[in-house]
Amino acid sequence: MPAEPSDDEIRRILEASQTIVVVGASIKPARPSHFVSRYLADKGYRILPVNPGYAGQRLFGETVLPDLDSLPLVPDMVAIFRRSEHAGAVADTACARGIRFVWMQVGIRDDAAAARARACGAAVVMNRCLMVDHRRLALPAR
Repeated sequence: MPAEPSDDEIRRILEASQTIVVVGASIKPARPSHFVSRYLADKGYRILPVNPGYAGQRLFGETVLPDLDSLPLVPDMVAIFRRSEHAGAVADTACARGIRFVWMQVGIRDDAAAARARACGAAVVMNRCLMVDHRRLALPAR
């Protein structure tokens, strides 16, 4: 996949995903990770929140997990809501876990991590908002 995915590629990723793990999920409604996750949950995606600061609490009907290694299953996508300097470790763990899609939210870019993720077979999107792209492409609820 090219560095800047086409609308067709983004559509394919969103349509192929059912379960999204959100790294950096927040229980605070004003935080982007919260309202983007809420939007996606309302559209029918299963959201698995990951944030060590909230581990054990409930969010979107799921228990917040401390890290990706605690996942009970392999999700389709990891959405990264952490600063760019943390994206590489998340992408590397996603690869090791066999997660097919790595999405770095707006403001998050790590070209080296993206190259490693692509090398292990994952499709990568950087510096884009899941909610904005879902709305823009007028994708239906699941």
